[in-house]
Amino acid sequence: MKQQVLVDTIAAISTPLGESGIGIVRLSGPGAIAIADRVFLPKKGKSITGFKTYTTHYGWIVEDKRSKAIVDEVLLTIMRSPRSYTKEDIVEINCHGGIVALRKVLELVLENGCRLSEPGEFTKRAFLNGRIDLAQAEAILDIIKAKTDYALKVGAEQLRGGLSLGINKIRTRLLEALSILEADIDFPDDELGIPQIKKIKDSLNDINKRLEELLRGAKTARLLREGVSAVICGRTNVGKSSLLNALLKKERSIVTPIAGTTRDTVEEVMDIKGIPVKIVDTAGIIRPRDLIENKAVRRSKRYIALADLVILLFDGNRKLSAEDLRLIKKLKNKVVLAVINKIDLKQRIQRSVIKNSFQGVIDISAKKNKNINLLEDCIANLAQEGKISIHESASISNLRHIEKIKKAQKLIAEAVNSVDNNKLLHSEYVCQDIKDALLALDDILGRRFSEDLLDRIFRNFCIGK
Repeated sequence: MKQQVLVDTIAAISTPLGESGIGIVRLSGPGAIAIADRVFLPKKGKSITGFKTYTTHYGWIVEDKRSKAIVDEVLLTIMRSPRSYTKEDIVEINCHGGIVALRKVLELVLENGCRLSEPGEFTKRAFLNGRIDLAQAEAILDIIKAKTDYALKVGAEQLRGGLSLGINKIRTRLLEALSILEADIDFPDDELGIPQIKKIKDSLNDINKRLEELLRGAKTARLLREGVSAVICGRTNVGKSSLLNALLKKERSIVTPIAGTTRDTVEEVMDIKGIPVKIVDTAGIIRPRDLIENKAVRRSKRYIALADLVILLFDGNRKLSAEDLRLIKKLKNKVVLAVINKIDLKQRIQRSVIKNSFQGVIDISAKKNKNINLLEDCIANLAQEGKISIHESASISNLRHIEKIKKAQKLIAEAVNSVDNNKLLHSEYVCQDIKDALLALDDILGRRFSEDLLDRIFRNFCIGK
């Protein structure tokens, strides 16, 4: 990809604001070193413009080099183009981590010629300057937002180029098939023989298998990053809050014998076998007696409608109520785990009704912490087996990969169908399908892109990344 010409220099605070040991103000662009030189006073008093790359220097940030009014004591690191994160000159100023000091240092570099960075602009420049491709840029966001060790591992592998390497290998094989077919078009007297036709067909079929593997990987990556939204629902006093506390292994929800204690949703993210799961404890589904209960029930229903998974909880110590039966009927089209709680007490529930409505029932005692591990296993298995579909509000990157891979698969399948139906007499049609499949794969890597696409991807980043 052609390197972009970026003439301005950007700056931002690259660490979270708040009290901490250190905070970093980062500059990137052709003027980064010169601008930093205007506000940095090294201990030895020299200009930093001659300092070598990958060196760190002790000194002070000053409001004015003539007055030497000190703002903060800092360490300044220089990384010269092209061997830096953005392939531009980068300066990182390691300040004390207070909000006032960081903002003052940022203000000074902005006053001296920097422009405030847009969200994700450092990573965007790394992409535009050819240091990373678009899939790797998206992997950086995956690493930042990773909620589990496994999600971090997947993001790091993609940043190393795991997905990009697989895409590039497929591109090479498609280009090989394309070169044979285009030669057939250019030299029609040299007809393709049966062995060559079979070789092209076998190669295209194998490529589609490789794409299917990438598609499974993209879905897994999306699952690991976005996680699963699981809602605990049921009538009042069945033990929803106790179950949430048992899953989290801490007291997060208030538990009392009084029905209707939970008047609002309570949310927590937990790690279940490497999968981030957002567990939501909802208010009991009842006929509301007042305005507060009415709002609580409406909110619960909204969360249930948007959930990837519903954990429908029953009280084994009580017979099924009208509310229970209504919930069973309403949740027929959702992914549901039917759970009978309070198995440590005498069982009065009509178990057969629940078994006839749902595939499998899990018996637990949230209070006694019994069989909670079995429930966790069921949640993880449903996710890993693809039985839980993540809600479509997930962020763009993995969805983008999935859509492009599916498009390439469809085009290659059409090319194979043409070969099967002896349409190689019109090789240009097969060539066009392969070219379009190549373009879909190029979109994943960012070999072609629009500003709108880049804006949608990088606006999810923080300003300093």
